[in-house]
Amino acid sequence: MTDFLLELRSEEIPARMQAKAREDLARLFAAELAKAGLSAGALVTYATPRRLALIARDLPLATEAVSEEVKGPRASAPPQALEGFLRKTGLSREQLVERDGVLFAVTQRPGRATAEVLAEAIPAIIRAFPWPKSMRWGDASLSTESLRWVRPLHGIVALFGEDIISTEIADIASGATTYGHRFHHPGPITIGSANDYVEKLRACHVLVDQDERAAIIRGRAAALAVEAGLELIEDDGLVAENAGLTEWPVPLLGRFDADYLSVPPEVIQLTARVNQKYFVCRDASTGALANAFVCTANIEASDGGAKIVEGNRKVLAARLSDARFFYDTDLKVPLADQTAKLERIVFHEKLGSVADKVDRVAKLARWLVEEGVVGTPDLADRAERAARLAKADLVTGMVGEFPELQGLMGGYYAAAQGEDAAVAAAVRDHYKPVGQGDDVPTEPVTVAVALADKLDTIASFFAINLEPTGSRDPFAIRRAALGVIALVVDNHLRLVIRQASMSVILKQVIEDLGRPASETAKRLRDSVSDFGGEAVYAVANKMIEEAAGAMRELRKDVLKIAVLISMNLTGFFAERLKVQQKEAGVRHDLIDAVFALGGELDIVLLLARVRSLQGFIGTEDGANLLAGYKRAANILKKEGHAALTGAAMAYTPEPAEAALLAALAAAEPAAARAVAAEDFEAAMAALATLRAPIDGFFESVTVNDSDPAKRAARLDLLARVRAAVHTVADFGKIEG
Repeated sequence: MTDFLLELRSEEIPARMQAKAREDLARLFAAELAKAGLSAGALVTYATPRRLALIARDLPLATEAVSEEVKGPRASAPPQALEGFLRKTGLSREQLVERDGVLFAVTQRPGRATAEVLAEAIPAIIRAFPWPKSMRWGDASLSTESLRWVRPLHGIVALFGEDIISTEIADIASGATTYGHRFHHPGPITIGSANDYVEKLRACHVLVDQDERAAIIRGRAAALAVEAGLELIEDDGLVAENAGLTEWPVPLLGRFDADYLSVPPEVIQLTARVNQKYFVCRDASTGALANAFVCTANIEASDGGAKIVEGNRKVLAARLSDARFFYDTDLKVPLADQTAKLERIVFHEKLGSVADKVDRVAKLARWLVEEGVVGTPDLADRAERAARLAKADLVTGMVGEFPELQGLMGGYYAAAQGEDAAVAAAVRDHYKPVGQGDDVPTEPVTVAVALADKLDTIASFFAINLEPTGSRDPFAIRRAALGVIALVVDNHLRLVIRQASMSVILKQVIEDLGRPASETAKRLRDSVSDFGGEAVYAVANKMIEEAAGAMRELRKDVLKIAVLISMNLTGFFAERLKVQQKEAGVRHDLIDAVFALGGELDIVLLLARVRSLQGFIGTEDGANLLAGYKRAANILKKEGHAALTGAAMAYTPEPAEAALLAALAAAEPAAARAVAAEDFEAAMAALATLRAPIDGFFESVTVNDSDPAKRAARLDLLARVRAAVHTVADFGKIEG
């Protein structure tokens, strides 16, 4: 067994592309080997800014001879079928093998030297490489057939053991020569084999292992912060990016002017991170952002990095100066004044501007508070105020520079401009929760605005028939739905989805439709009154009345549509909730059992039922009741007894029958009262009293009695059992 080394050396590969490039290199290489019947014992890939490398362990020296068999027609098949099979395989009739009356084409494929396979695989891999962006270069770039690569490709190292695999692509011949660090060791290096590749490059100031570079950056940056009495703000993404920008990483700590700390810390951190790829630090005792940064050099400087730090400090100072300018300039304009600019930003061509969305969200947030869904009615003004300011920072200079800060900057501006603390907090956090693991707001005003914003997005896109389909969700509606669920569950909100997200919103749409008509009519009447007389004025009034009538009809049509859309929307939320609960480890059949009852989607109520059911089914009473229910349901299904028929019991019931009747008489109202009180544990306890009577009934009573009256009454008795159990869940959906 022999190891193989492939290095593809080029100009700088963007850091963001390196991880995927390593995956693609391993995948393409394995696929090329598989075509020849080969596989490696292990594949290791590396990426630096200037090279992409692969080491394949334990490859055989040659492929094995293999026998390939293709099934053909039956020996008795018509001549045309046989002739077609012979043309396909290139064999004669005498060369076919017959087994059990079926013809087979059996061919022997001889083994090949692995070196030959590798020589063919390398150009195929290079040409098939799926870079997100690639380029052509040099004179050859005049042809569209020329090689494309992420950046100009300069060299190929291909060694099978100690032997060079000779191949060539785009005038680049493979060999054993590569180059070290651009500054510390710019000269050529001869690689002996895959076994000395990593260490030879290390000796020439190139760490080819990206994980090793990342560990050095993470460890040394943290150590520098501690040495300065600070604490590094960890950022794994930034570690990976710096590892992708350097071949010999050297973290260095610098300081910037403390005056810049007047800018919000998130702005400083984002400026340092996005623009300069720097880490920032916090004070180890107070946790406040410190005026320190850590940059990662790609060289060991003779002065210990002093000049590198100074140069980076100046660049960061310029960036922070820009950020402070944006911040100070934005603060001069009240957020309420910024909102007028939202009319110029299109939210969606069918849903109007961002200003239109803000108006819808503000009214819905107010409604959620006034109806007692969130907080108390005295917070309604603050909820509406926060919603009307929530999107204002979209038109500020800071958010224009850093879109990631939307919401956050609005919160800073609102607080600095004297807005109520609850309003500022709601502006800051109304996008939350953004994804899994994100903080879920709990302050009532924030919850109201966050909920209204997400519900408006979902309902609005459903209203224009742009709901998610398959894997497509361009407007992140599924994420918004999960955000709604998190807000409702974590805050124990009693929110009926259909009512909140559709009826209220579409009612407002109707009002919005009516407003332009009334305003137009008023302008028309005012205009004609200036020109002449009662006759013209009367015509205008008639036109206004006709417009109002048409608008009333339009309202009726829209309300009909609202009902249909609300049903679709409720089903969508139900599916999202099912997915979320399954991912949380709740049994899917228990979720289905509760959801099968239908009705309005009250998330808190449904999940309380699911939790109670999960606890009950795990008990002996629950398991036995489930078995009795299923037996009853199967009999009813077999007999086509879909519902209670009201069959009279015109005979003296048997003792077991009477016992079940008595148990039902007690359990049915008890379970119904418990469900009405939303005490599902008590409802389950009431149903559990049916366990023994049901068992006794099946042991001693014949349901399909020859007497039609007894048969009908006993089927009705089983239907009552089924209906009683369905007050909590559809046990027919439960497995077991």
